Amino acid sequence: MSKRNPVYDFKWCPGCGDFGVKVAIEQALAKRAVERNEPIEKTAVVAGIGCSGNLVHLQEGPQPFGIHGIHGRTLPIAYGLKSNRPDMNVLVVSGDGDFLSIGAEHIGPQARRNLDITVVVMDNGIYGLTKGQASPTTEFEVVTSTTRYGKLDDRMKPLEVYLGLGVGYIASEMSSRVKQLGETIKEAMDHPGFSIVHVQSPCTTYNDTYALLKGDEKKGIEPLAKPIDESHDPSDFMAALTIARGKSVPIGLLYKRPDSVPAHERLARAKERTQPRVSTVEQLLASMTI
Repeated sequence: MSKRNPVYDFKWCPGCGDFGVKVAIEQALAKRAVERNEPIEKTAVVAGIGCSGNLVHLQEGPQPFGIHGIHGRTLPIAYGLKSNRPDMNVLVVSGDGDFLSIGAEHIGPQARRNLDITVVVMDNGIYGLTKGQASPTTEFEVVTSTTRYGKLDDRMKPLEVYLGLGVGYIASEMSSRVKQLGETIKEAMDHPGFSIVHVQSPCTTYNDTYALLKGDEKKGIEPLAKPIDESHDPSDFMAALTIARGKSVPIGLLYKRPDSVPAHERLARAKERTQPRVSTVEQLLASMTI
C-alpha cells in the first residue's frame, strides 16, 4: 500500500529486492527531470504481470504516467506508445518470468529496431506473485511446485541473450545497490536506443539468494556477484560476451553500442531520404477500390 493508493493493497514481502528498484527508479526520474528541465509526467512506465508490475502503482512523489499491461507484452505496448509519442521517455518494468518467458519473443524485434526505451528487469529467479514456480532463470534441477522432479531445462543466461539479440545498452546490477542502480537507470534512459538494466532482485519468500550474491565470510560463501573490472571497454562486444559467459554475476555496464541511432531517428532520416508521397485515408481507400 502507498500514500497514493490507500485503498488498494499492493503487497511486497518484507526485504523484497523490488523495494530497492522502486527507490532507484524514483531517484533516476527525479534527476532526469532536473537535468532536462521537464516534468516527470513526460515519462510513461509500462509494467507487465508479476510482483514487478506493482511498481507502477507504488511510485511516490510526482507521478509518471503508468500502464499496467498484460503478461509478457510490455514491449509491444511500449512500442506503440513510443512510436506515437517519440518525445516521451518510456520506461518498462518487468520481471524475469514476464519478460524472459512469454515476453522473450519481443526482445529481438525491438533490439533490431533500436526502439528508444529503457527496460528494467527485476530477476528473482522465480515466479514470486504466483507462489514460487520455476521461471526461465531458475537454476537447473531446482524443485518447485511446477518442477516436482527438479527443473529439467537449463537456466537462461539473460545477458548472453541480450547480447545475441543485439541490445545496444546492457547493464547488470543488484537491487541492494540503490544509489548505483539509480545512476545506471538514468544513464540507460539517456542512451539513444534500446537499453536494458538487468537487476538481481532476490525474492525473500521463495528464492532468497542474497547470501549467494553478496557472499558470507562466516559461512565461507564467496560472492557470486562481482564488479566488472574497471579496465573493461563497454564498446567491445566480444569482451562483453566473455564476461557474460563467466561463472559470476557481473555488476556494472556490460555493453554500450557506440554508434546507436534510435528507431524514430532512423524513420526521420528515411523520410528525408526518400521523400515519400503522403496520402490521406480517403486516397488510400480509393486506390483499393475495384
